[in-house]
Amino acid sequence: MKILIAVDDTKATREIFNKCTEICKCMAPESIILLYVEKFEGRSFMTDLLGDAELSTLQEVLEGTEYKEALDQKAEKVLSYYKNALEQHQPVPLVETMVKTGHPAEQIIETAQNEDVGMILIGSRGQRAGARLLMGSVSREVANEADRPVLIVK
Repeated sequence: MKILIAVDDTKATREIFNKCTEICKCMAPESIILLYVEKFEGRSFMTDLLGDAELSTLQEVLEGTEYKEALDQKAEKVLSYYKNALEQHQPVPLVETMVKTGHPAEQIIETAQNEDVGMILIGSRGQRAGARLLMGSVSREVANEADRPVLIVK
């Protein structure tokens, strides 16, 4: 079985990640995908306000800029942290990292379908001011819209 774990840079994700590793040990997945969805301005409110065409244009404009490079570096740092954490536990499954840009719930669901994962693990909410409602809505949207099992970890 392949598992997708949605990660971000919030304190809440760091806190629930130990639970995720325990769950993964019990399930003994063949592989784990760590997915990080880049958010403009550190939040995903902008992706909620823009349509697909506008978001695509914004992504094209940002490509190759210092801002996009900073987003990519942040994503790689976060993914490296969680990949290293997974590799500390035995047995070590194959761990793949992915970075997507866009609406977090849509990207999580789309990646789960494209990669044919057996389960999605996601945190229930963020800790930053203003992120509580948003992260809760992302996990809720994933749980409601995904066509495969979703485990929301608190």
